[in-house]
Amino acid sequence: MSKASSRRDYMTKTPVPKLILSLSVPTIISMMVTAIYNTADTFFVARVSDRYEINTAATAAVGLVFTVMAIIQAFGFFFGHGSGNYLSRMLGAGNHKEADEMASTGFAMALIVGVFFASVGNVFIEPIVNFLGATPTTMQFTKDYMRIILIGAPFMMAQFVINNQLRFQGSAVYAMIGLMCGAVMNMALDPLLILVFHMEVKGAAIATVMGQITSFIVLLVGTSKGENIKLSIKNVHINGHYIVEIINGGAPSLFRQGLAAISTLLLNRTAGAIGADAAIAGMSVAGRIMMMMASALIGFGQGYQPVCSFNYGAGLTARVKEGFSFCVKYSTVFLIIIGAVCFGFAGNIIAFFTKDPAAVEVGTAALRFMSGTLPLSGAIVISNMMLQSIGKGIKASITASARNGFCFIPMILILPQLFGIMGVEMAQATADVLSLFIAVPMAYSELKKF
Repeated sequence: MSKASSRRDYMTKTPVPKLILSLSVPTIISMMVTAIYNTADTFFVARVSDRYEINTAATAAVGLVFTVMAIIQAFGFFFGHGSGNYLSRMLGAGNHKEADEMASTGFAMALIVGVFFASVGNVFIEPIVNFLGATPTTMQFTKDYMRIILIGAPFMMAQFVINNQLRFQGSAVYAMIGLMCGAVMNMALDPLLILVFHMEVKGAAIATVMGQITSFIVLLVGTSKGENIKLSIKNVHINGHYIVEIINGGAPSLFRQGLAAISTLLLNRTAGAIGADAAIAGMSVAGRIMMMMASALIGFGQGYQPVCSFNYGAGLTARVKEGFSFCVKYSTVFLIIIGAVCFGFAGNIIAFFTKDPAAVEVGTAALRFMSGTLPLSGAIVISNMMLQSIGKGIKASITASARNGFCFIPMILILPQLFGIMGVEMAQATADVLSLFIAVPMAYSELKKF
Protein backbone atom coordinates (compact mmCIF):
# COMPACT_ATOMS: atom_id res chain seq x y z
CA MET A 1 0.00 0.00 0.00
CA SER A 2 1.38 3.43 -0.92
CA LYS A 3 1.98 6.14 1.65
CA ALA A 4 -0.75 8.29 0.11
CA SER A 5 -3.35 5.52 0.25
CA SER A 6 -2.44 4.59 3.84
CA ARG A 7 -2.90 8.20 4.92
CA ARG A 8 -6.19 8.37 3.06
CA ASP A 9 -7.48 5.20 4.72
CA TYR A 10 -6.43 6.53 8.13
CA MET A 11 -8.21 9.85 7.62
CA THR A 12 -11.38 8.52 5.98
CA LYS A 13 -11.97 5.09 7.54
CA THR A 14 -10.89 5.40 11.16
CA PRO A 15 -13.95 5.89 13.43
CA VAL A 16 -14.42 9.65 13.84
CA PRO A 17 -14.18 9.88 17.67
CA LYS A 18 -11.05 7.70 17.67
CA LEU A 19 -9.51 9.71 14.83
CA ILE A 20 -10.21 13.07 16.47
CA LEU A 21 -8.81 11.89 19.80
CA SER A 22 -5.67 10.47 18.17
CA LEU A 23 -5.04 13.78 16.42
CA SER A 24 -6.14 16.04 19.27
CA VAL A 25 -4.10 14.54 22.13
CA PRO A 26 -0.79 15.80 20.64
CA THR A 27 -2.33 19.19 19.79
CA ILE A 28 -3.87 19.56 23.27
CA ILE A 29 -0.50 18.79 24.84
CA SER A 30 1.32 21.21 22.54
CA MET A 31 -1.25 23.97 23.07
CA MET A 32 -1.15 23.53 26.86
CA VAL A 33 2.64 23.61 26.90
CA THR A 34 2.65 26.66 24.62
CA ALA A 35 0.16 28.42 26.89
CA ILE A 36 2.26 27.61 29.93
CA TYR A 37 5.42 29.00 28.40
CA ASN A 38 3.54 32.07 27.18
CA THR A 39 2.52 32.59 30.80
CA ALA A 40 6.06 31.92 32.04
CA ASP A 41 7.20 35.40 30.92
CA THR A 42 4.48 36.98 33.05
CA PHE A 43 5.33 34.77 36.03
CA PHE A 44 9.07 35.44 36.08
CA VAL A 45 8.88 39.09 35.02
CA ALA A 46 6.65 39.71 38.05
CA ARG A 47 9.68 38.74 40.17
CA VAL A 48 12.33 41.07 38.73
CA SER A 49 12.37 43.18 41.89
CA ASP A 50 11.31 43.26 45.53
CA ARG A 51 9.27 46.40 44.83
CA TYR A 52 5.60 46.10 43.79
CA GLU A 53 5.69 49.12 41.51
CA ILE A 54 8.60 47.78 39.44
CA ASN A 55 7.10 44.29 39.18
CA THR A 56 3.74 45.75 38.20
CA ALA A 57 5.31 48.00 35.54
CA ALA A 58 7.28 45.07 34.07
CA THR A 59 4.19 42.82 34.06
CA ALA A 60 2.14 45.58 32.42
CA ALA A 61 4.85 46.01 29.74
CA VAL A 62 4.65 42.32 28.82
CA GLY A 63 0.87 42.73 28.58
CA LEU A 64 1.24 45.75 26.29
CA VAL A 65 3.61 43.96 23.92
CA PHE A 66 1.20 41.04 23.76
CA THR A 67 -0.77 43.16 21.27
CA VAL A 68 2.20 43.10 18.90
CA MET A 69 2.76 39.38 19.47
CA ALA A 70 -0.92 38.75 18.72
CA ILE A 71 -0.57 40.55 15.37
CA ILE A 72 2.51 38.50 14.47
CA GLN A 73 0.65 35.33 15.46
CA ALA A 74 -2.35 36.48 13.43
CA PHE A 75 -0.31 36.53 10.24
CA GLY A 76 1.35 33.23 11.17
CA PHE A 77 -2.06 31.60 11.53
CA PHE A 78 -3.26 33.38 8.39
CA PHE A 79 -0.59 31.73 6.24
CA GLY A 80 -0.65 28.50 8.26
CA HIS A 81 -4.40 27.92 8.25
CA GLY A 82 -4.79 29.32 4.73
CA SER A 83 -2.22 26.95 3.24
CA GLY A 84 -3.04 24.08 5.62
CA ASN A 85 -6.78 24.03 4.94
CA TYR A 86 -6.20 24.03 1.19
CA LEU A 87 -3.46 21.40 1.09
CA SER A 88 -5.55 19.11 3.32
CA ARG A 89 -8.53 19.36 0.98
CA MET A 90 -6.21 18.73 -1.99
CA LEU A 91 -4.76 15.65 -0.28
CA GLY A 92 -8.31 14.45 0.38
CA ALA A 93 -9.12 14.96 -3.30
CA GLY A 94 -5.89 13.23 -4.39
CA ASN A 95 -4.29 16.37 -5.89
CA HIS A 96 -0.77 16.10 -4.46
CA LYS A 97 0.90 18.57 -6.83
CA GLU A 98 -1.17 21.53 -5.62
CA ALA A 99 -0.77 20.41 -2.00
CA ASP A 100 3.04 20.41 -2.39
CA GLU A 101 3.08 23.84 -4.05
CA MET A 102 0.75 25.39 -1.47
CA ALA A 103 2.91 24.17 1.43
CA SER A 104 6.08 25.81 0.10
CA THR A 105 4.27 28.96 -1.05
CA GLY A 106 2.57 29.56 2.32
CA PHE A 107 5.89 29.06 4.13
CA ALA A 108 7.76 31.48 1.83
CA MET A 109 5.11 34.18 2.16
CA ALA A 110 5.20 33.96 5.96
CA LEU A 111 8.99 34.41 6.01
CA ILE A 112 8.77 37.48 3.75
CA VAL A 113 6.07 39.13 5.87
CA GLY A 114 7.94 38.23 9.08
CA VAL A 115 11.11 40.00 7.90
CA PHE A 116 8.98 43.03 7.01
CA PHE A 117 7.48 43.11 10.52
CA ALA A 118 10.88 42.81 12.18
CA SER A 119 12.38 45.64 10.11
CA VAL A 120 9.54 48.16 10.13
CA GLY A 121 8.60 47.46 13.76
CA ASN A 122 12.07 48.27 15.08
CA VAL A 123 12.35 51.41 12.94
CA PHE A 124 9.06 52.81 14.28
CA ILE A 125 9.22 51.38 17.79
CA GLU A 126 8.78 54.74 19.56
CA PRO A 127 5.40 55.65 18.03
CA ILE A 128 4.24 52.04 18.31
CA VAL A 129 4.96 51.92 22.04
CA ASN A 130 3.15 55.22 22.58
CA PHE A 131 0.17 53.96 20.58
CA LEU A 132 -0.02 50.80 22.69
CA GLY A 133 -0.64 52.94 25.76
CA ALA A 134 2.70 52.72 27.57
CA THR A 135 2.97 54.99 30.60
CA PRO A 136 6.17 56.74 31.76
CA THR A 137 6.79 53.87 34.20
CA THR A 138 6.28 51.12 31.60
CA MET A 139 7.86 52.89 28.59
CA GLN A 140 11.42 51.53 28.82
CA PHE A 141 10.33 48.04 29.82
CA THR A 142 7.95 47.95 26.85
CA LYS A 143 10.60 49.08 24.33
CA ASP A 144 13.19 46.64 25.70
CA TYR A 145 10.80 43.70 25.44
CA MET A 146 9.34 44.65 22.05
CA ARG A 147 12.63 45.19 20.20
CA ILE A 148 13.71 41.61 20.80
CA ILE A 149 10.26 40.11 20.21
CA LEU A 150 10.14 41.81 16.79
CA ILE A 151 13.47 40.26 15.79
CA GLY A 152 11.86 36.87 16.26
CA ALA A 153 8.87 37.69 14.01
CA PRO A 154 10.06 35.69 10.94
CA PHE A 155 10.68 32.59 13.06
CA MET A 156 7.39 32.98 14.93
CA MET A 157 5.35 33.29 11.72
CA ALA A 158 7.18 30.48 9.92
CA GLN A 159 6.88 28.03 12.80
CA PHE A 160 3.13 28.66 13.00
CA VAL A 161 2.87 27.87 9.29
CA ILE A 162 4.82 24.60 9.48
CA ASN A 163 2.99 23.56 12.65
CA ASN A 164 -0.42 24.02 11.05
CA GLN A 165 0.59 22.40 7.77
CA LEU A 166 1.80 19.32 9.64
CA ARG A 167 -1.46 19.16 11.61
CA PHE A 168 -3.58 19.41 8.48
CA GLN A 169 -1.65 16.50 6.98
CA GLY A 170 -2.51 14.40 10.04
CA SER A 171 1.01 14.64 11.51
CA ALA A 172 -0.01 16.09 14.86
CA VAL A 173 2.82 14.33 16.72
CA TYR A 174 5.52 16.10 14.68
CA ALA A 175 3.74 19.41 15.31
CA MET A 176 3.59 18.68 19.05
CA ILE A 177 7.28 17.80 19.28
CA GLY A 178 8.25 21.05 17.55
CA LEU A 179 6.21 23.25 19.87
CA MET A 180 7.27 21.37 22.99
CA CYS A 181 10.96 21.74 22.18
CA GLY A 182 10.47 25.49 21.91
CA ALA A 183 8.47 25.56 25.13
CA VAL A 184 11.17 23.71 27.04
CA MET A 185 13.81 26.13 25.73
CA ASN A 186 11.72 29.15 26.76
CA MET A 187 10.90 27.87 30.24
CA ALA A 188 14.51 26.89 30.88
CA LEU A 189 15.88 30.28 29.82
CA ASP A 190 13.26 32.45 31.59
CA PRO A 191 14.46 31.93 35.19
CA LEU A 192 18.11 31.84 34.09
CA LEU A 193 18.06 35.14 32.19
CA ILE A 194 15.57 37.00 34.42
CA LEU A 195 16.44 35.86 37.94
CA VAL A 196 20.09 34.73 37.65
CA PHE A 197 21.51 37.18 35.09
CA HIS A 198 19.03 39.96 36.06
CA MET A 199 18.19 40.83 32.46
CA GLU A 200 14.59 41.71 33.44
CA VAL A 201 12.18 41.97 30.49
CA LYS A 202 15.06 41.67 27.98
CA GLY A 203 15.74 38.21 29.38
CA ALA A 204 12.07 37.25 29.00
CA ALA A 205 12.08 38.42 25.38
CA ILE A 206 15.31 36.56 24.54
CA ALA A 207 13.90 33.38 26.11
CA THR A 208 10.73 33.73 24.03
CA VAL A 209 12.59 34.28 20.76
CA MET A 210 15.03 31.43 21.43
CA GLY A 211 12.03 29.17 22.06
CA GLN A 212 10.52 30.22 18.73
CA ILE A 213 13.77 29.61 16.85
CA THR A 214 14.04 26.16 18.45
CA SER A 215 10.46 25.30 17.41
CA PHE A 216 11.15 26.57 13.90
CA ILE A 217 14.21 24.36 13.45
CA VAL A 218 12.59 21.22 14.88
CA LEU A 219 9.40 21.70 12.84
CA LEU A 220 11.41 22.32 9.67
CA VAL A 221 13.20 19.02 10.23
CA GLY A 222 9.79 17.40 10.80
CA THR A 223 8.66 18.30 7.28
CA SER A 224 11.29 15.92 5.90
CA LYS A 225 10.04 12.94 7.89
CA GLY A 226 7.63 10.20 6.83
CA GLU A 227 4.74 11.10 4.52
CA ASN A 228 4.94 14.82 5.29
CA ILE A 229 5.16 17.30 2.42
CA LYS A 230 8.75 18.40 1.85
CA LEU A 231 9.23 22.15 1.55
CA SER A 232 11.15 23.17 -1.56
CA ILE A 233 11.99 26.52 -3.15
CA LYS A 234 11.09 25.09 -6.58
CA ASN A 235 7.52 24.62 -5.36
CA VAL A 236 7.12 28.28 -4.36
CA HIS A 237 4.54 29.89 -6.66
CA ILE A 238 3.35 33.24 -5.29
CA ASN A 239 0.55 33.78 -7.78
CA GLY A 240 -3.08 34.84 -7.76
CA HIS A 241 -4.47 31.33 -7.37
CA TYR A 242 -2.57 30.47 -4.20
CA ILE A 243 -2.93 33.95 -2.72
CA VAL A 244 -6.72 33.76 -3.12
CA GLU A 245 -6.83 30.30 -1.53
CA ILE A 246 -4.67 31.44 1.39
CA ILE A 247 -6.94 34.43 1.92
CA ASN A 248 -10.05 32.24 1.76
CA GLY A 249 -8.72 29.72 4.26
CA GLY A 250 -6.65 32.08 6.40
CA ALA A 251 -8.77 35.22 6.62
CA PRO A 252 -10.85 33.88 9.55
CA SER A 253 -7.65 33.31 11.54
CA LEU A 254 -6.34 36.76 10.60
CA PHE A 255 -9.58 38.37 11.69
CA ARG A 256 -9.73 36.34 14.88
CA GLN A 257 -6.13 36.96 15.92
CA GLY A 258 -5.95 40.48 14.51
CA LEU A 259 -9.09 41.56 16.33
CA ALA A 260 -7.69 39.93 19.46
CA ALA A 261 -4.72 42.29 19.13
CA ILE A 262 -6.99 45.31 18.65
CA SER A 263 -9.14 44.19 21.58
CA THR A 264 -6.07 43.81 23.78
CA LEU A 265 -4.96 47.30 22.79
CA LEU A 266 -8.36 48.80 23.66
CA LEU A 267 -8.49 46.78 26.87
CA ASN A 268 -5.05 47.95 27.99
CA ARG A 269 -5.74 51.58 27.16
CA THR A 270 -9.12 51.54 28.90
CA ALA A 271 -7.84 49.67 31.95
CA GLY A 272 -4.83 51.99 32.17
CA ALA A 273 -7.01 55.10 31.97
CA ILE A 274 -9.19 53.90 34.84
CA GLY A 275 -6.83 51.92 37.05
CA ALA A 276 -3.27 52.72 35.86
CA ASP A 277 -0.53 50.05 35.68
CA ALA A 278 -2.16 47.78 38.29
CA ALA A 279 -5.33 47.43 36.21
CA ILE A 280 -3.30 46.64 33.06
CA ALA A 281 -1.28 44.05 34.98
CA GLY A 282 -4.38 42.47 36.54
CA MET A 283 -6.24 42.21 33.24
CA SER A 284 -3.11 40.91 31.50
CA VAL A 285 -2.69 38.12 34.04
CA ALA A 286 -6.39 37.18 33.90
CA GLY A 287 -6.26 37.10 30.11
CA ARG A 288 -3.16 34.91 30.05
CA ILE A 289 -4.73 32.50 32.57
CA MET A 290 -7.93 32.22 30.57
CA MET A 291 -5.91 31.71 27.40
CA MET A 292 -4.11 28.85 29.12
CA MET A 293 -7.41 27.30 30.22
CA ALA A 294 -8.90 27.65 26.72
CA SER A 295 -5.80 26.18 25.06
CA ALA A 296 -7.04 22.65 25.66
CA LEU A 297 -10.20 23.54 23.73
CA ILE A 298 -8.13 24.98 20.87
CA GLY A 299 -6.02 21.82 20.80
CA PHE A 300 -9.15 19.65 20.74
CA GLY A 301 -10.55 21.72 17.87
CA GLN A 302 -7.24 21.49 16.01
CA GLY A 303 -7.55 17.71 16.19
CA TYR A 304 -10.93 18.03 14.47
CA GLN A 305 -9.78 20.42 11.73
CA PRO A 306 -7.78 17.95 9.59
CA VAL A 307 -10.58 15.38 9.99
CA CYS A 308 -13.04 18.02 8.82
CA SER A 309 -11.10 19.38 5.84
CA PHE A 310 -9.76 16.01 4.60
CA ASN A 311 -13.14 14.29 4.73
CA TYR A 312 -14.92 17.28 3.24
CA GLY A 313 -12.47 17.21 0.35
CA ALA A 314 -13.15 13.48 -0.03
CA GLY A 315 -16.92 14.09 -0.10
CA LEU A 316 -17.56 12.34 3.25
CA THR A 317 -19.71 15.06 4.81
CA ALA A 318 -21.41 12.71 7.29
CA ARG A 319 -18.03 12.30 9.03
CA VAL A 320 -17.64 16.08 9.16
CA LYS A 321 -21.03 16.41 10.90
CA GLU A 322 -20.35 13.52 13.28
CA GLY A 323 -17.04 15.09 14.31
CA PHE A 324 -18.68 18.46 14.92
CA SER A 325 -21.29 17.00 17.30
CA PHE A 326 -18.66 14.96 19.14
CA CYS A 327 -16.38 17.97 19.68
CA VAL A 328 -19.09 20.39 20.83
CA LYS A 329 -20.56 17.91 23.31
CA TYR A 330 -17.36 16.88 25.05
CA SER A 331 -15.64 20.27 24.96
CA THR A 332 -18.63 21.88 26.69
CA VAL A 333 -18.54 19.34 29.53
CA PHE A 334 -14.80 19.87 29.96
CA LEU A 335 -15.12 23.67 30.00
CA ILE A 336 -17.86 23.56 32.64
CA ILE A 337 -15.44 21.76 34.96
CA ILE A 338 -12.51 24.07 34.17
CA GLY A 339 -14.70 27.17 34.49
CA ALA A 340 -15.92 26.10 37.91
CA VAL A 341 -12.38 25.55 39.18
CA CYS A 342 -11.17 28.92 37.87
CA PHE A 343 -14.17 30.71 39.35
CA GLY A 344 -13.73 29.14 42.78
CA PHE A 345 -9.96 29.69 43.01
CA ALA A 346 -9.67 32.93 41.01
CA GLY A 347 -8.03 34.92 43.80
CA ASN A 348 -5.37 32.29 44.50
CA ILE A 349 -4.61 31.86 40.79
CA ILE A 350 -4.10 35.58 40.15
CA ALA A 351 -2.03 36.02 43.34
CA PHE A 352 0.34 33.33 42.06
CA PHE A 353 1.39 35.67 39.24
CA THR A 354 1.33 39.08 40.92
CA LYS A 355 1.55 40.23 44.53
CA ASP A 356 0.23 43.75 43.91
CA PRO A 357 -3.09 43.88 45.85
CA ALA A 358 -4.67 46.26 43.32
CA ALA A 359 -3.71 44.02 40.38
CA VAL A 360 -4.97 40.94 42.24
CA GLU A 361 -8.33 42.58 42.88
CA VAL A 362 -8.87 43.52 39.22
CA GLY A 363 -7.56 40.19 37.90
CA THR A 364 -9.70 38.12 40.26
CA ALA A 365 -12.93 39.85 39.25
CA ALA A 366 -12.07 39.59 35.54
CA LEU A 367 -11.16 35.89 35.81
CA ARG A 368 -14.48 35.12 37.53
CA PHE A 369 -16.46 36.87 34.81
CA MET A 370 -14.54 35.02 32.08
CA SER A 371 -14.86 31.66 33.87
CA GLY A 372 -18.63 32.04 33.99
CA THR A 373 -18.93 32.15 30.21
CA LEU A 374 -16.06 29.77 29.40
CA PRO A 375 -18.41 26.79 28.69
CA LEU A 376 -19.89 28.73 25.75
CA SER A 377 -16.54 28.66 23.99
CA GLY A 378 -16.93 25.03 22.91
CA ALA A 379 -19.77 25.73 20.48
CA ILE A 380 -18.24 29.06 19.37
CA VAL A 381 -14.74 27.75 18.61
CA ILE A 382 -15.76 24.44 17.01
CA SER A 383 -18.32 26.24 14.80
CA ASN A 384 -15.64 28.60 13.58
CA MET A 385 -13.11 25.82 12.97
CA MET A 386 -15.63 23.73 11.02
CA LEU A 387 -16.59 26.62 8.73
CA GLN A 388 -12.96 27.51 8.13
CA SER A 389 -11.90 23.91 7.44
CA ILE A 390 -14.55 23.34 4.76
CA GLY A 391 -13.56 26.53 2.94
CA LYS A 392 -16.54 28.76 3.89
CA GLY A 393 -14.30 31.80 4.22
CA ILE A 394 -16.97 34.50 4.61
CA LYS A 395 -19.00 32.71 7.28
CA ALA A 396 -15.85 31.62 9.06
CA SER A 397 -14.54 35.19 9.03
CA ILE A 398 -17.79 36.47 10.53
CA THR A 399 -17.76 33.89 13.35
CA ALA A 400 -14.04 34.48 13.94
CA SER A 401 -14.61 38.22 14.16
CA ALA A 402 -17.49 37.98 16.62
CA ARG A 403 -15.82 37.29 19.95
CA ASN A 404 -12.99 39.81 19.73
CA GLY A 405 -14.54 42.15 17.19
CA PHE A 406 -18.23 42.71 16.59
CA CYS A 407 -19.09 41.86 20.19
CA PHE A 408 -16.05 42.79 22.30
CA ILE A 409 -15.12 46.17 20.86
CA PRO A 410 -18.55 47.77 21.53
CA MET A 411 -18.54 46.24 25.03
CA ILE A 412 -15.09 47.60 25.97
CA LEU A 413 -16.14 51.03 24.71
CA ILE A 414 -19.58 51.09 26.39
CA LEU A 415 -19.42 49.09 29.65
CA PRO A 416 -16.55 51.01 31.32
CA GLN A 417 -18.51 54.22 30.73
CA LEU A 418 -21.39 52.71 32.71
CA PHE A 419 -19.65 50.61 35.36
CA GLY A 420 -16.06 51.89 35.58
CA ILE A 421 -13.41 49.22 36.18
CA MET A 422 -16.10 46.54 36.54
CA GLY A 423 -17.09 47.30 32.95
CA VAL A 424 -13.54 46.45 31.87
CA GLU A 425 -13.61 43.24 33.91
CA MET A 426 -16.91 42.01 32.45
CA ALA A 427 -16.45 43.09 28.80
CA GLN A 428 -15.02 39.81 27.51
CA ALA A 429 -17.62 37.67 29.26
CA THR A 430 -20.43 39.77 27.81
CA ALA A 431 -18.90 39.46 24.34
CA ASP A 432 -18.76 35.66 24.72
CA VAL A 433 -22.51 35.49 25.32
CA LEU A 434 -23.26 37.67 22.31
CA SER A 435 -20.89 35.80 19.98
CA LEU A 436 -22.66 32.50 20.70
CA PHE A 437 -25.74 33.85 18.91
CA ILE A 438 -23.62 34.54 15.82
CA ALA A 439 -21.48 31.39 15.63
CA VAL A 440 -24.10 28.68 16.15
CA PRO A 441 -26.57 29.84 13.44
CA MET A 442 -23.69 30.20 10.97
CA ALA A 443 -22.54 26.63 11.63
CA TYR A 444 -26.08 25.25 11.47
CA SER A 445 -26.65 26.87 8.08
CA GLU A 446 -23.90 24.65 6.64
CA LEU A 447 -24.47 21.50 8.66
CA LYS A 448 -28.08 21.22 7.52
CA LYS A 449 -26.78 20.88 3.93
CA PHE A 450 -24.90 17.66 4.76
